[in-house]
Amino acid sequence: MKKFRKVLDGLTTSSPGGTIGSPACGSTAGTPTAAPTPKEIDVQETLVSENFQLCKTVRHGFPYQPTALAFDPVQKILAIGSRSGGVRILGRPGVDCFCQHESGSAVLQLQFLINEGALVTACADDTLHLWNLRQRRPAILHSLKFNRERITFCHLPFQSKWLYVGTERGNTHIVNIESFILSGYVIMWNKAIELSTKTHPGPVVHLSDSPKDEGKLLIGFESGTIVQWDLRGKKADFRIYYDEAIHSVSWHHEGKQFMCSHSDGSLTMWNLRNTSKPFQVTFPHGKIQKDGRKESCKPILKVEYKTSRNSEPFVIFSGGLSYDKAGRRPTLTIMHGKAITVLEMDHPIVEFMALCETPYNNEVQEPYAVVVLLEKDLIVVDLTQSNFPVFENPYPMDIHESPVTCTAYFADCPPDIIPILYSIGAKHKKTGYSQKEWPISGGTWTLGSHTYPEIIITGHADGSIKFWDASAITLQMLYKLKTSKVFEKPKPGEGRAAELAEEDPFAVQMVSWCPQSRVFCVVGISAHIILYRFSKYDANTQIVSLDVRLQFESEDVITPSENENNPCYSEPGSHSPQPHHQHAASPGSGTSDSIKDSIPCLKVKDRVVRVPPGYQAELVIQLLWVDGEPPQQITSLDINSAYGLLAFGNCNGLAVVDYLQKTILLCMSTLDLYGAADPYQRLTRSPRRNRQSTSGLTELSDNQQSIDMERSKSPTSVHYPTSLHNDQRILPEPVASLRASHCSPVFYLLDNVKGPGRKLSLPTDLKTDLDHVNGHCTSPTSQPFSAGKPRVPMGHEGPRLTRRGPGRPPFRKAQSAACMEISLPVSHTEGYASRRAMLQQFHGVTMYSHDEHHTTTPYCWSERESRENSFSRSRSSSVSSIDRDTKEAITTLQFGESYARKNDTLPTPCLWVGTSLGVVLVIPMSIATDQEERMEEPVTIGPSGAVLMLKGSVLHFGFLDCMGALIQSPYEVWRDLNAPEDPDRPRRRKLVHFSPFSSQDACGEGHLAVLCSERQAKVFLMPSQLCLFVHNITESSFVLRADVVPVYNSVCLACFCANGHIMTLSLPSLRPLMDVNYMPLTDMRIARTFCFANGGQALYLSSPTEIQRITYSQEMCDNLQEMLGELFTPIETPEAQNRGFLKGFFGGNSHNFDREELFGEAAAGKASRSLAQHIPGQAGMEGMKVAASGAVGELARARIALDERGQRLGELEDRTAVMMTSAETFSKHAHELMLKCKDKKWYQF
Repeated sequence: MKKFRKVLDGLTTSSPGGTIGSPACGSTAGTPTAAPTPKEIDVQETLVSENFQLCKTVRHGFPYQPTALAFDPVQKILAIGSRSGGVRILGRPGVDCFCQHESGSAVLQLQFLINEGALVTACADDTLHLWNLRQRRPAILHSLKFNRERITFCHLPFQSKWLYVGTERGNTHIVNIESFILSGYVIMWNKAIELSTKTHPGPVVHLSDSPKDEGKLLIGFESGTIVQWDLRGKKADFRIYYDEAIHSVSWHHEGKQFMCSHSDGSLTMWNLRNTSKPFQVTFPHGKIQKDGRKESCKPILKVEYKTSRNSEPFVIFSGGLSYDKAGRRPTLTIMHGKAITVLEMDHPIVEFMALCETPYNNEVQEPYAVVVLLEKDLIVVDLTQSNFPVFENPYPMDIHESPVTCTAYFADCPPDIIPILYSIGAKHKKTGYSQKEWPISGGTWTLGSHTYPEIIITGHADGSIKFWDASAITLQMLYKLKTSKVFEKPKPGEGRAAELAEEDPFAVQMVSWCPQSRVFCVVGISAHIILYRFSKYDANTQIVSLDVRLQFESEDVITPSENENNPCYSEPGSHSPQPHHQHAASPGSGTSDSIKDSIPCLKVKDRVVRVPPGYQAELVIQLLWVDGEPPQQITSLDINSAYGLLAFGNCNGLAVVDYLQKTILLCMSTLDLYGAADPYQRLTRSPRRNRQSTSGLTELSDNQQSIDMERSKSPTSVHYPTSLHNDQRILPEPVASLRASHCSPVFYLLDNVKGPGRKLSLPTDLKTDLDHVNGHCTSPTSQPFSAGKPRVPMGHEGPRLTRRGPGRPPFRKAQSAACMEISLPVSHTEGYASRRAMLQQFHGVTMYSHDEHHTTTPYCWSERESRENSFSRSRSSSVSSIDRDTKEAITTLQFGESYARKNDTLPTPCLWVGTSLGVVLVIPMSIATDQEERMEEPVTIGPSGAVLMLKGSVLHFGFLDCMGALIQSPYEVWRDLNAPEDPDRPRRRKLVHFSPFSSQDACGEGHLAVLCSERQAKVFLMPSQLCLFVHNITESSFVLRADVVPVYNSVCLACFCANGHIMTLSLPSLRPLMDVNYMPLTDMRIARTFCFANGGQALYLSSPTEIQRITYSQEMCDNLQEMLGELFTPIETPEAQNRGFLKGFFGGNSHNFDREELFGEAAAGKASRSLAQHIPGQAGMEGMKVAASGAVGELARARIALDERGQRLGELEDRTAVMMTSAETFSKHAHELMLKCKDKKWYQF
């Protein structure tokens, strides 16, 4: 065995690729240390800080809270603005770009510089921004901040560099797009209206130039006033005063008439020959009532009037329905000739826009589609077909179809899994879409060279699961699975039907997936687990159901007779699995009319069902109600296909299920798992309590009961321990009302807090129990009993005090990670301590944190402390405080080949268990390897082995061999159980093991175990259980997510903290490699959905409707430009149609209009400096803001700048060539004309 080299100062060397020294446990934060060890190994680390850089890659999904829409008809790209200041630019599939205004102000309006590769955004902070779209990551070139007026409307004529800006005061300003400087030319509201008008016309709601004459500007005011302003003469051509407020105006392409939409649901047509009154007034949805009056209608918010060569013009508008039809959905109305088509939408309409063939407003428009931006969807309607079908949306805009409750990210998947999932999912796609191609087809995108199979899984509030192909920074739906189909629908006559009607009982809480074996496991909010197997064939199957009683008993007194009559576990010989429904009984189980007991929350279908190809349910595990108390939510899960085992835990204890034999192997409280190895030496709660004989995993000391080795038992005869060391009588009142957690790190949310505490209340649509409050978790399940009410011991037949009523379901509205929009106080915070304290004040939260050497008592708040935002916490090293603590939750589980005891010589199948108190247990198992024996012989679970300790709740386990390589969990190669039998090739289990013993020749026996908690990380050498390295990750915050991920042919520990830091640590030395303050954590959604993946990637739900992907790999950051799509492609601007001699002569002099002559500084002068402030754009790109300021970053910037310069030079060369050709043609024609005319006399001309 190679030896550790001893380092004099006890620290590891930080040189790249250096040898790891053996460092001493107990270091300060940021310093990995370890104690001198007798065993010494040599691990060559290759990762250095230069390998890591953090940047955003791509954002998927529907823009959250959209506000604006724009379309470039030449480039064929679409832009969507949002309330949070984001801009999504979409082209052909693969061309998807997200930009963010630093101010975060809502985007009011978007204007493309058509075919120029630029975009103007007007934001709610009265700032105009010019974005450069000629680069893969758009950047702001100029900004203009209005100081004294508020922007209400913008208009940019085609091929013009002057932008018209209307304001709330009714004035119209003009901005030069090239320099982003305000012109001195201003159209004041008092000059636009008549002097005799006594009232202000209101804000500008419309601006447009006349199609007939570009020198005429039509200005629409909110009050109903319309003015056509002569830009040359600086006077009004005509003024229209209408009684109803105006919402929008649309021109006929000839420029002789226009249409207005009004607040009373009417449409008016105006002719320029007679502007005294409209020549047509229509109420499209207003019917005449019996008394002869029109129905009152809702406002028509926008109208578009588009002409067509071969048919009647299209009039498209939103709104206008009558008020008396309550409950009608939002509509888009298409009037084509005499035909009126009303399209009902699922969500309110934010904006719509007709897509036309020409960018010129004075030509026949020929609309071919309508883009409709809804609050939660984007649809495109085909206008070329009479039934107006919609196009199939190629973008993943339906991530939020049901609120997202959990996410999982798998990079570098088996290459065959994506085609198989796609082929299965394609059979269930909707039909009836338009047969034409998606009209938003701009930009270019090619499959990059740095791609590999990636899959994202999202779980939803309605119980559905979606598999997404995330390869090559795109996102496409592969397959959808509905977990609710496993259960019966509640019948109207049932007592619980009314309670479940408005709840989300099937909401997905977590998922576990093995891509190699294709075994999939889902944990639901109703304390249920569904195990799925993949098959390419449909089948008739009967779902097996197992009920588990993983709950402490509500009785405080257990009589000896109960212990004698109800043994905890049956003998191994009684193993007799039942085919369908198996119920784990317990003492005192019985269902009365008033108190639910021994019943699950949901009812599994008990009949044979036909399941289609894809994922097919094989087993359902449900936790049971106990004495009127609903089951606590499941906090951890792990499944291993090679072992055929499934383990899960909650705040009550741990259960292990053999899903091959459909039996329950273990069901035990967390405290009973320790036995005599309890690091806190907690004793039996009360000597008066006659504890039931419980089967633990270790042999206890002489004063405790002896526990036999746990074996597989028949669940029909299993009786589980009723006492889980949780005597509620000695708990303090605040602790008594604590709610169980359902994921790590753990803390508890009080429904009621005495004194200055507050009760958490959310809007109806956000009525959830917060899964994570700044990274900690709460459970939507019940508390043991009402807050502030002491527990009164009762007899078995006496009444019981429960927090919930007998009919109360154990779940609430969907546990949606998407809808958690809770802002945390960030002012007056010093580190995380006061932030956590403020969380208590705002939400009534009591938190517990246990270190390796001490425990933290509940925070105490007085009225004065609440007012002053102060923070109080008392530390106690006594065991009594732990003894009074709430239940210890199982926070993480991991199956794998390991060593459970110090004297083990060979690795065996083990289950690693991590708890909320920072304790790690290693439980060995004995599993038959032969296929026939595995299906017949019971799995043996031995006494608990190693007990390791960390600070804070345990989050993750990882295993390395002695060379530092990652050891994967063993798995079973996928086999289709429903495939036809082949006599020549019988289906047998093929297992793949990654045993640490495989590298014995190089390193000797043993492996390295990486343990990470919310506070620190440790590396242990197994089987000696020697702590080689320890690193305190954070002192002021805590870790939310941690994972051991492969990157650069090595491995590192990646951590995401509650204060927004993302950091990586080398393995096994735990040397800090990267620490970036990525973002402040302001809502629970990010904490719940953040997850790491292989290759230095991660994702989280950035809004209820969007997934943000990021990378912390320098290599991927460098290759990101290659992977992104091009927004701008050089396209020749279509030529304007020849208007003919007569139309050109009589149709106005629009082509002679020179805006520069009118609006330039020479003619109009300079605008007031106090009116608007010019802000130069940042030189770098948005993607470079988080880039490292090193040579690599500078080279990347230089390369991008060089690419842009080369592109511009290429365009200049093309233009020069065109000009040369034109000059040669002109010279040729001039020479021919000269030859023709040189011999003619003057009188012959």
